[in-house]
Amino acid sequence: MTDQTITPPQAQIEPSRPRGQIVATGVSADEYMERYAADFHEWVRGYVIKMSPVALKHASIDDYFGDLLKAYFALNPIAQVIGAPFVMRVDATNSRREPDLQVILKSNAGELTETYMHGPADIVIEIVSTESVSRDYGEKFEEYEEGGVGEYWIIDPIRTQTYFYRRDENGIYRLILPDADGNYRTPLLPELVLHVPTLWQEPLPDYFAIGEAVRAMLTP
Repeated sequence: MTDQTITPPQAQIEPSRPRGQIVATGVSADEYMERYAADFHEWVRGYVIKMSPVALKHASIDDYFGDLLKAYFALNPIAQVIGAPFVMRVDATNSRREPDLQVILKSNAGELTETYMHGPADIVIEIVSTESVSRDYGEKFEEYEEGGVGEYWIIDPIRTQTYFYRRDENGIYRLILPDADGNYRTPLLPELVLHVPTLWQEPLPDYFAIGEAVRAMLTP
């Protein structure tokens, strides 16, 4: 597995107005939590952004990751995985995002409340959809890096591409490549092996196949 420093694959974004379907402006963080957060909206510097419905492939990959990580944590209970719409509050970037999936280790220094994660998750997974390309590759890349998310995984079914970014000692994301067999591993989740080509299978492995694969990973 190799790593390198790269520029995010996106054009420069105008910083004051976030990308996406903006449904309200001048909204406080508290008002966002009360009125919008439960219904797939995100909040950035007073703007409320409505998330679009996802495609079937997006939903299938989301389910696959959720099942994979839940099976892993059932056998190795070091963290939990939480799906949208669950807010990740990062004060450093003045944003409230709802990642497709966020992994929160028990050792995380933030506070996991009943309604939001206060602080950066250890791993954030975003599955790219047609309307989220510039947001996932651009704004969220910058926010998650600045906000302290340990790893940011971009899963792009439109282009059948994956990008695994890991913060280095200077807080800069480095791109970590899968090995020659297409396997991605992270020190945050010992022994877990993500076989990237599997993500593009039709159909994806079911819950039982995932459980058997995870058990095999963790069996000495």
